[in-house]
Amino acid sequence: MIASVVSGVALEVVGVVFFATFIRSAFGFGEALVAVPLLALYIPITVAAPLAVLVSITIAAVVVVQDWRKIHVRSAGWLFASTLLGIPAGLLLLTSSHQRAVKVCLAIFILAFSFYSLLGRRPPELKEEHRGLLFGCGFFAGVLGGAWGMNGPPLVIYGAMRRWTAQQFRATLQGYFLPASIVGMVGYWLAGLWVPAVTRYYLLCLPVLWPAIWLGRAVNHRMHGDHFLRYVYAGLIGIAALLLAQAARG
Repeated sequence: MIASVVSGVALEVVGVVFFATFIRSAFGFGEALVAVPLLALYIPITVAAPLAVLVSITIAAVVVVQDWRKIHVRSAGWLFASTLLGIPAGLLLLTSSHQRAVKVCLAIFILAFSFYSLLGRRPPELKEEHRGLLFGCGFFAGVLGGAWGMNGPPLVIYGAMRRWTAQQFRATLQGYFLPASIVGMVGYWLAGLWVPAVTRYYLLCLPVLWPAIWLGRAVNHRMHGDHFLRYVYAGLIGIAALLLAQAARG
């Protein structure tokens, strides 16, 4: 009886990780928003969050090896360096009493940007790297990552303004997420949250990661130009909706 329950939970965890990995491989971001809430239905959140980060490291490493030529190395480096400065602010925000207001304001900004880009004019185009915006987007990615594990929106907005192709988008974000996720996993280890259950579920999920990454890469390579950006903006709208739902629940 107990063995069958454990087996059922394991299959559900593997299924969630497969789906989340496909999303990350296809679009370059968003898997944590899928993985952590769904995994938390079956396993403790203290296991789900480190597991998601281990999976993130694996996906990013595979994509970097596959498509390293498409990475905007300077962009990824600046975004990561400024993220490290933003993480402490995010951790402070996590313990503050103003989370609801910040989430609502952030969600409104993301919705405005996304709907403007989908229904109105395209966002301003950056012909070359802009260090000020790189620093700002990386810093706010660190704030969001430290507070709620949502690094993606500022990175996506910068990539959209730079008019990265779908392939550049996917590869550059992995060039950012690889070191960022490693730092995050070190934090979990120092906090004592890298427990045997995390490693056990990770090893269980390993066989499905490669097929999910391959399938996501195939989908990514079929998306081009404005069609890809529409999917990206739709993903941002989903993130904003999640923030509003979290704010409503308090």
